[in-house]
Amino acid sequence: MSYWCQMYFQNGVTFTSMRVQWAFGMYCVVLMLIFVFVMFSVLLCCSDAHQFAYMNTDHNLERIWGTVPLLILVFLSWPSMGLLYILSELETPLITVKCIGHQWYWEYEYTDFVVVSYNSYMVPEDELKLGEPRLLTVDKSMVLPFSVWCRILTTSFDVVHSWTVPAFGVKSDAVPGRLSESSVKVEMPGVFWGQCSEICGALHSFMPIRVEVVSSEMFSKWLWILQSSVWDGEFSV
Repeated sequence: MSYWCQMYFQNGVTFTSMRVQWAFGMYCVVLMLIFVFVMFSVLLCCSDAHQFAYMNTDHNLERIWGTVPLLILVFLSWPSMGLLYILSELETPLITVKCIGHQWYWEYEYTDFVVVSYNSYMVPEDELKLGEPRLLTVDKSMVLPFSVWCRILTTSFDVVHSWTVPAFGVKSDAVPGRLSESSVKVEMPGVFWGQCSEICGALHSFMPIRVEVVSSEMFSKWLWILQSSVWDGEFSV
């Protein structure tokens, strides 16, 4: 989750989120080098304008400043196109979870082994326990196994929502009447938070997402508890 004064991404726990952060860092380095070079050139020209007067009519220089930016854009587009391909590629999933957006809560539906579904509501501030984050704590979390390809299907019951978990590198719009599909493979267990990132109404900021990533054995045990209809939300890694 994000912390106060945090200025960078959350720690990525999927291959795609790590790749996105790597690409962002590379672009920042390239842009900083371009900025430093341009500012140095401007200061150099301003220091002695007569010495660089030939720059106004130098055709070779025009070819250089027309070709170099083109090469830089091609260099930047290569990892970007690969990243877009990775984000759109869907692996064969072992688990499928359907996330349905409502005003203003999430509904999760599991249909692979048993057909079960439940609603996830935000815990009011006056009911929070010590250490639980405000506006992010829910009564029932979404549960996934780690090191397993999981398919996330998102849709909406009423208006447009967006199921977003930054640590997964996933931002999937939930549109009424349509299914959006994305795949994740979380590489480590833990608890990860997100929120609806689409302005969906008056209580838009009260649609948190809490995902508990556990081992396959604990996930199977949790499914059995969920199927028995006695789950009260008390399940943690």
